[in-house]
Amino acid sequence: MNIFHTTILSVTASLALIATGCQSTSNSAKSDTLRMNMNDYTSGTVSYRGKEIAYRAYEGIVYVANPVDTDYQTINIYVPEEYFKGDSVNGYTAQTAPIFFPNTVGGYMPGKAGTLKAAFGDGTSASVVALANGLVIASPGARGRTNQDSNGKFTGKAPACIVDLKAAVRYLRHNKDLLPGDTEKIISNGTSAGGALSALLAASGNSKDYEPYLKAIGAANERDDIFAASVYCPITNLDNANEAYEWQFEGVNDYQKMDISMLDYHVKRKLIKGSLSDEEIAFSHELASRFPSYLKTQGLTTEELSSLIMGYVEKSLNDKIASLEKEGTAESAKKKAEILARPYIKNGSDGKLSIDRASFFAYIGRQKLPGAFDSLNADTGENSLFGDENTDFKHFTDYTLKNSKNDAPMADSKIVKIMNAMNYLKPSEKSDVAKFWRIRHGTSDKDTAFAIPVLLSRSVENDAKASVDFYMPWDIPHSGDYDLDELFSWINEIAR
Repeated sequence: MNIFHTTILSVTASLALIATGCQSTSNSAKSDTLRMNMNDYTSGTVSYRGKEIAYRAYEGIVYVANPVDTDYQTINIYVPEEYFKGDSVNGYTAQTAPIFFPNTVGGYMPGKAGTLKAAFGDGTSASVVALANGLVIASPGARGRTNQDSNGKFTGKAPACIVDLKAAVRYLRHNKDLLPGDTEKIISNGTSAGGALSALLAASGNSKDYEPYLKAIGAANERDDIFAASVYCPITNLDNANEAYEWQFEGVNDYQKMDISMLDYHVKRKLIKGSLSDEEIAFSHELASRFPSYLKTQGLTTEELSSLIMGYVEKSLNDKIASLEKEGTAESAKKKAEILARPYIKNGSDGKLSIDRASFFAYIGRQKLPGAFDSLNADTGENSLFGDENTDFKHFTDYTLKNSKNDAPMADSKIVKIMNAMNYLKPSEKSDVAKFWRIRHGTSDKDTAFAIPVLLSRSVENDAKASVDFYMPWDIPHSGDYDLDELFSWINEIAR
């Protein structure tokens, strides 16, 4: 590198520090392996709704000092170019811009650091919309249940995925004097298992339970609590998910089981139709009958929970019908007629539409067999999540272990605990819970029981005393990032 080029880089770095209101690093900080190099970036533009958005991309940054897998323990950061000029975007400045923190985890598989491409198919990228709204994007990668080292040992079993996300949050705080964006307004986003991790990150801020794992990978000595969480269809509360699923679908004996060859965003899915055997029907009944005992610990009866769930579903239905009527087109009228023809729709006494619960869940249909998450054969993705470096699959519920059809061992109870966001919402856990939550679970989602997000939302509000925006959008299947205008309207509302 010639002297002229070196001088230009030095000037550029100084301008960046001035624009972000930062101070020069000390000599000790310069030797810190977790300090961000603000000169190592590429420039780019992306188009959104006819407008070109300029940004700087800091990609492939390893966010821990002792990485286990540098293919996944990296973070990509995208910053609106205006912040390096001292300008504002959408009312935000380099000092006040929230940091959008989307993960790419699906099926508890490994997820690489996110880019500006859409996470789901060919849809609009949430990160591009975030840029358009003036947010700084920091999208971390995380290890998952299938990661192995050169010796064949598993390196991404629980709790690696949540530990990595916490380490990435700590990296951002470690560089808050260099990086544009407000590290006190980190907002996570995730779908499915990624939604579960978004919730867990928001619930377990600064919990001591994760400290040994964070130290082992050389995470920065910083806080890991976040400001807010966007949570789509979370596959969480796994130690109670079997019972919740059968409580919802008991009596629905026909199924369309999803055969998934890759449990990431790029999945290959094949539906396999069948009917439950007599043995499976009996197992379903046994699991469903165990669910009320868990609900009792949440201060609820099954009748009360059912009323809560159906209240959300009926509101979604009536909102959808009102929206279609407001559109007033031939297409919307056709869609309204199709919905009203469904066998579970009833006219309520108050002039609103109501839903017959049993008919509704029969119409949605069962997707998973009894033992949906911790199976008797210990062969699910969640069984794989709770393995260890030498064991691919483990049980994680006592009842399924007791009735296991193989010799799969039991997972460590401490690890099962630290993978469940519900365990960190009560004040007794002394974690720093995010102040704001947005939880979405579609009414056509059959990957987990409706009880799971409803109970999560209820606990966020009642136990953690945090603000929660919960809704069950009509006819939406297991998916995320489908309502980006509404998502970023919520973010702008809470972040200003």
